[in-house]
Amino acid sequence: MPEFLTLLPPDDAREKLLSHLSVPLVDSVSIEVSSSLGRVTAEDIYSPQPLPEFQRTTVDGYAVRSRDTFGATDSLPAYLNLIGEVPMGDSPSFEIDAGQCALIHTGGMLPGGADAVVMLEYTQVARRGDLSRSTLEGHGRTGAGADPVPTDEIEVFKAAADGENVIRVGEDVAQGQLILPRGSRMRPAEIGGLLGLGITYLRVVTKPIVGLISTGDEVVDPSQPTRPGQVRDINSYTLGALVEKAGGEAKRYGVFSDRLEVLREAAAKALVECDAVIITAGSSASTRDMTAEVIRTLGRPGVLVHGINTRPGKPTILGVCNGKAVIGLPGNPVSALVNGYLFVVPVIEKLLGALPRPQSTVQARLTVNLPSQAGREDWWPVKLQPSLIGRGQGEEYLAEPIFGKSNLIFTLVSADGLLRIHPDATGLSAGEMVDVVLIL
Repeated sequence: MPEFLTLLPPDDAREKLLSHLSVPLVDSVSIEVSSSLGRVTAEDIYSPQPLPEFQRTTVDGYAVRSRDTFGATDSLPAYLNLIGEVPMGDSPSFEIDAGQCALIHTGGMLPGGADAVVMLEYTQVARRGDLSRSTLEGHGRTGAGADPVPTDEIEVFKAAADGENVIRVGEDVAQGQLILPRGSRMRPAEIGGLLGLGITYLRVVTKPIVGLISTGDEVVDPSQPTRPGQVRDINSYTLGALVEKAGGEAKRYGVFSDRLEVLREAAAKALVECDAVIITAGSSASTRDMTAEVIRTLGRPGVLVHGINTRPGKPTILGVCNGKAVIGLPGNPVSALVNGYLFVVPVIEKLLGALPRPQSTVQARLTVNLPSQAGREDWWPVKLQPSLIGRGQGEEYLAEPIFGKSNLIFTLVSADGLLRIHPDATGLSAGEMVDVVLIL
């Protein structure tokens, strides 16, 4: 039987593992911003220009001088002469003088002299001219000796404050402003923001390569038919997907037999070629002991933690060999994947130098009593079900635990998240509000 002399709480074990890792990766690559979703920035990014570069309106309406609208109400409107329409995608050729306004559409550039926009909803045409000024100018009928220019007269029923419905130059981003520090994770908003500034390429951290090794005489490739007593390899693929989702690159080395020299040779090769290595061991205690022995031979300091005070995943092994993480996970698919979230993802994030980000959680009401052993941290897969809590009181989620053993992968397939039971608790009661970490 394996000896778990000291079972560390998961948080302590993770801190110990990360403290022994080398500094984050320094290699980077330049890629198109449009293809950078999920990547981590390798350098600070500063804005090359203000955004927006010109004053523009956020609504459809009339560009005005705000002081010309002061005191305007439904019963005492302000009257302004309409002198033109702001062209979209171009700068206006006119300026707004006292008592004048111009029709403007959302995103249009404010003409000179204007400092606010009155929404269309608060205006109406009081008197309509025969021809617009722009039309008359186009026919050469303005200037000295020309006929008077008939213009529309606009009634304004609401005063506009200076800057109302207007985005100022640099109001979104100032020129030279730090917009993305190194370690930022690229999301759709970041992609749009950079492209809006004309930044089409950026440097991102090279993806850390994580080697995946499966062991077990009973484990076969998923493409192969199974004989009685054999199971298909699940862990290489669930953990590989987790690695890639976290920002790494998975490198699968295949399935190896339960022999010390075979496993040591495979692990040594992976350690040279990769930035971190994960070994998922078979179900037998001897196999788990063999994984620990292999880690001890790969480099210093070797095994840091042999046994985590959690369920599932007690036999997890955490090691660092020559600055690289080597993690031994249980062969049971649920145990391996849950502990992958707890230990593999943080390792990848440290290698990337990614800035800390909060977990995606949701509060839910537990549907049944859940027992737990004091001193041990339990993680339960749960299904979230919406539940109306009463007319006018909104909606809440119900957390329904999914009961199953740690080798039943479809307990996680059916789950929306993981519920943590603190080691100080002896369980949770039905009806209690709990935090569920979403499996995204």
